[in-house]
Amino acid sequence: MLTKRIVPCLDIKNGRTVKGVNFVDLRDAGDPVELAKIYADTGADELVFLDISATEEKRRTLLDLVMRVAAEVDIPFTVGGGISSVDDIDKLLHAGADKVSINSSAVKNPQLINDASSKFGSQCITVAIDAKQIDGDWFVHLVGGKVPTDINLFEWAQEVEARGAGEILFTSMDHDGTKDGFANEALEILSEMLNIPIIASGGAGNMQHFADTFIKGKSDAALAASVFHFKEIDIQDLKKELKKQGIAVRI
Repeated sequence: MLTKRIVPCLDIKNGRTVKGVNFVDLRDAGDPVELAKIYADTGADELVFLDISATEEKRRTLLDLVMRVAAEVDIPFTVGGGISSVDDIDKLLHAGADKVSINSSAVKNPQLINDASSKFGSQCITVAIDAKQIDGDWFVHLVGGKVPTDINLFEWAQEVEARGAGEILFTSMDHDGTKDGFANEALEILSEMLNIPIIASGGAGNMQHFADTFIKGKSDAALAASVFHFKEIDIQDLKKELKKQGIAVRI
């Protein structure tokens, strides 16, 4: 049985870790290098680093910060934000990232998924999808959730897999930062529809929310930020609780 992964997320703005609710009202959550080291040392399975304003500010991800984080961690490390070409991906992988996460650029240029997965291998390519439920349907949003599209979440997820992505990081904008639990109905549909791993993001507030997304949402990994940054949940305690509920995790 494949173990379920616990993935802290560092949302980076102006070189600092930040966290908001529904993608707005950001507050400072600490130094990303220090936080990354703490998570690597305390049982996180992977780490995600998202330069959340890079796309909006039309600049590349902060390479020097990526290098500093990579030097401190010995767990898989995914980097996203402002990636728009195979060359950008190459630079990040050389800077120490194990995987990259592409979002807006994948929607604008879907061929990037094909090109990147053929050059670096699908295991290096995560496609992040931010979506919001509108009148019962899920629609993809771009540029940190600021730009709505008429692209259906499930259709886009199928295309992403067909083009060679190794996994999908799905964030429900409706659940982000609310601490009310993950979007498990949508996650279950994605998990049953696709053959690649799905990372659940948006809504973690307590340990049971993690258990629910693994059991009900059939997610392969669960990503969270504020509950870890502000020490509301300890990763080791979380894993012990998940194990108690019969969920396979790496202790």
